[in-house]
Amino acid sequence: MTDATTAAAPQPPARSLTREIWGQFRKHTGGLIGLCVFIFIVLAVFVGPYIHTIDPNKIDIRAKNQGPSVLHPLGTDNLGHDMLAQILAGGRISLAVGITAMLLSLVLGTLVGVISGYIKKLDGPLMRLTDLFLALPLLPLLLVIIMLFRDTLRAAFGPETGIFILIVFVIGITSWMHTARIVRGDVLAVKSQEFILAAKSSGMREWRIVLRHILPNVMSSIMVSATLGIASAIITESALSFLGLGFPSDFPTWGRLLFDGANFLQINPSRVIWPGLAISLTVLSVNYLGDAVRDALDPRMLKR
Repeated sequence: MTDATTAAAPQPPARSLTREIWGQFRKHTGGLIGLCVFIFIVLAVFVGPYIHTIDPNKIDIRAKNQGPSVLHPLGTDNLGHDMLAQILAGGRISLAVGITAMLLSLVLGTLVGVISGYIKKLDGPLMRLTDLFLALPLLPLLLVIIMLFRDTLRAAFGPETGIFILIVFVIGITSWMHTARIVRGDVLAVKSQEFILAAKSSGMREWRIVLRHILPNVMSSIMVSATLGIASAIITESALSFLGLGFPSDFPTWGRLLFDGANFLQINPSRVIWPGLAISLTVLSVNYLGDAVRDALDPRMLKR
């Protein structure tokens, strides 16, 4: 009777891993706020131009250096450009650079980290290469690369596309090292587990072991690196544009708007305030989002 009662008792529903991760994510207040702010910024820069339809490159000298108004909610610059339209257009470029450069650095870092952690013979050379890139002064290196290849890429792909490719490339190849180190450490911890030894004993090929067992177990670290990589890429692009080495003036980014508005800080402070606020909110929201993702994917938190 007892066995029958036990068998008939309803079993608790199986807990979904996705639901557990979302439950841990929701406990991080900063992460939720960061997610909402980042979604708002993405929607604003991609949907906003369909609502605020003023051309960001339209020049209206009669309306230069104006304050906020109904027609120009964030005012205008010294040439009469609408600041809101320019910030929305610059946001699309800055986010595109940040996401594309993050994907490039993530692929390079993951590839180097997995190979280094899984193949012992290549661990030493690849880690010394990583140390070499970490020892290089990144900002002077970025400046040299841009000065050497800027004109060539502009002539080959056009001024906008050429600079976009160059900026994404130089940010991507100079920001993969931390991802590689983190992934390598996780691979070293995972490959000594019993299920990896069982997979090897069953005759499974090495590349299948990496794809089916190694990568899924280091995906949490890769996702955290992805969120933080977007913020790092946006800051780097803004710094290059602020130094005048990024996109041309008629192809605005948030960093370029800061560079153009620095000379008019006393006349029209809003030219610096609005793009600086956009950069700050984007970077802060992505950083909080990365912290929340890290906590949500922590195995110790999931076990609780």
